[in-house]
This record gives sequence, C-alpha cells and structure tokens, in this order.
Amino acid sequence: MTFMSRRSLLTGLAATAGGLLTGCDKLAQSEDFRKALFSAENVHRWTQRALTDRQALAQEFTPDQMSPYFRPNGTRNPGTAEYTAISANNFADWRLKVTGLVNRPLSLSLPQIKALPHREQITRHDCVEGWSAIGKWRGVPLRTILDGAQLKTSAKYLVFHCADTNGGARPYYESIDMVDAFHPQTILAFALNDKPLFVANGAPLRLRVERHLGYKHAKYLIGIEAVDNLAGIHGGKGGYWEDVAGYQWYAGI
Repeated sequence: MTFMSRRSLLTGLAATAGGLLTGCDKLAQSEDFRKALFSAENVHRWTQRALTDRQALAQEFTPDQMSPYFRPNGTRNPGTAEYTAISANNFADWRLKVTGLVNRPLSLSLPQIKALPHREQITRHDCVEGWSAIGKWRGVPLRTILDGAQLKTSAKYLVFHCADTNGGARPYYESIDMVDAFHPQTILAFALNDKPLFVANGAPLRLRVERHLGYKHAKYLIGIEAVDNLAGIHGGKGGYWEDVAGYQWYAGI
C-alpha cells in the first residue's frame, strides 16, 4: 500500500476491568499491597525511570524465548450485550473511534486497521500481580492512527475507552501522554503469537505500551480520545486502577 493510499484510507474516514480479574481485585483491596507497591522506594525508582530517556526501546526477545502460554491479564470477557453481539459476529460491526482534539475524527473497522502498515515485536508483559510473560504482538503503530486523525496542538493526552464496563458501574479506561503515544513500540495490537487476539487477551484490539506495567495496556478498545487534561475523565486520575486503588498514573518500568 502506498503512502498516499494509506493516507486516503485514513483521511477519507469521518475501550475495565468489566469483570475484574479476581487476583488484581483482591490485591487492590489489600492495604499492605498498596503500601508496598507505592512505597517511597518504588515511587523513587519509577520516578528515576520516568526521568530517563523515555524514547529508549523496551527489550525485545527472540522466538525461542517466548512463553509457552501467555496468561490473560485483567478481565477475560467484558460480558456486555454489546460486546457479546459484536464478538459473535467476528467483530464485523466493531469500530474504533478516534475523537476529541483532532482535526479528522476517525471510525475504523478491523479490516481497515489490519490493512495499515504494521509492526511485530516480541516483548515481556509485567503484571502488577508479580507475573510476567513474553509474547509476540502484531499491530499498527499508534502514531499512524494519530497522523491520520491529525491531532490538534492542544492535545496532551490520549484516553483509551474500553468495552469493559464493570457491570455498568465504572468503565475501564486508561491514558498516556504524547511521549508514549508516539513511541515506536506503542502499537494497537490485533494479534498475539501469530493468531488473532482471543477474547481473554483483549479482542479485537488492545493497546501495547511496552515500557509500562500491564494495567496500562488497555484491552477491548472502542475509542481513543485526545484531550488536554484528565480531570474530567471518570475519576480524574487517568485510569481505572488509578481511580479505584491509587495506582500510579505513570507506570513506567
């Protein structure tokens, strides 16, 4: 696909822990866990990492280092009527909407996203629960989508809205700043280990922001909103776990 045809595709177009992963939910309720996770020592360590070169690449691995099983993180199925319907139809009616502070709002189907130039990377997922897994991700660099939407200069953050609504009580969401948004390893992934994403792993599309802990990797994406601040989004702290359990917004590793 030529550069002009890719741009024509984008410019011509005008997602939680919904059912919470039991382990993460229990950990979030533990005061001892929260104190350890966000102790002065850990905050200092993460702050130091935040001040280092944020454009540096996360480590990538070889195929022989991939985990034999990639454990799902977070909820394993949003379980809403809307999500059940679109997944039953193999996501034919699913759309990713790009809105907010953009000059060209987008509404992209899964085939349109898959037709764009993509990136493959074998990286390690580090969950806040303490486990890790190495998997091969394939997806579209987020910067490609943002270039098509034409961000306004006032946009400072991207909010990722998810299909996981936690029973309608509080939707899962996450956010990142523009440094991470344009990082070369930040992708919207549609495949894991050379197979389309399973529902448990975030089908049909999930965020991979490789230099962050697992809770930043939003699953079941339905929308990306460009904003100038996070104060008016749900609990105002930039993410589901940040709102409900006091997790750090910048979860760099």
